Amino acid sequence: MSGTLDIAPLRSLVAVAAAGGFRRAAVTLHLTQSAVSQHVRRLEQTTGAPLVERVGRRTRFTPDGERLLVEARRILAAHDAALAQFETSRSDVLTIGAAQHAAEILLPEMMPVVRERLPEKEIRLRLDRTRTVQEMVESGAIDVAVLTALGAPPAAHRSRLHLRWYAAQGWERPAQAPLPLVVFDAPCFMRQPSFDTLTDAGVRWRIVAEAGDLSGAQSAARAGMGVLLLPTLGRPPEGLQAVASLPEPPDVHMAVRTGPHTPKVVADAVRGAVRRAMQG
Repeated sequence: MSGTLDIAPLRSLVAVAAAGGFRRAAVTLHLTQSAVSQHVRRLEQTTGAPLVERVGRRTRFTPDGERLLVEARRILAAHDAALAQFETSRSDVLTIGAAQHAAEILLPEMMPVVRERLPEKEIRLRLDRTRTVQEMVESGAIDVAVLTALGAPPAAHRSRLHLRWYAAQGWERPAQAPLPLVVFDAPCFMRQPSFDTLTDAGVRWRIVAEAGDLSGAQSAARAGMGVLLLPTLGRPPEGLQAVASLPEPPDVHMAVRTGPHTPKVVADAVRGAVRRAMQG
């Protein structure tokens, strides 16, 4: 096969998966929605396969799209790591890493505030698994990490962020069988709390689907396979409904981690933007 997988379209594809749709991906990338759509169409032309399909108002990745997502993350990781070796002295570049859960619910509201408070900065995003983002900020590969963490927020910080159980519209809990669970592959900060919350309440459960990213997990839940534990800012993800009959999950908050050389003014700006997004 001849063709080239360009970085910008691959970044848009990953953003669509992380943010849960084209509109939110466009906001996080600071692009128009049509530009993101064009990027995905370019990838479909290059691969010769449909990658994303619309189901009503929802966006769903095809099997070929899921395969390309895996490769896209690897390509972008290598690309960004290579660039980082030559950009350590650029003080005008701010790289923010975010876990996929944080990206889907937070970045659309947070990024405009960050750009307003740091207009002199060229802002770049890195979306990945929680542990990967943590390792990157600790090593200095990124400047700031925005992560969903267990525990209540500081008492003075009002927050709309909560963990909730979600399932497909019209889903009904099995009467006698163990509760079917959709979970994220390890390592994931929500995996063990899902198990512990149910076990501590005496609820029997079984894993029916495991997913490597947010898009895959939501697709499995929308298909009616089982319930999924997600952090949300009040409204349920598209195509899912809250399940109130299950045990109350633990508290969560949005945490900001900074690299060893991140200026305080940058850290304060990101923390302020996160606090503003959490309070609504």
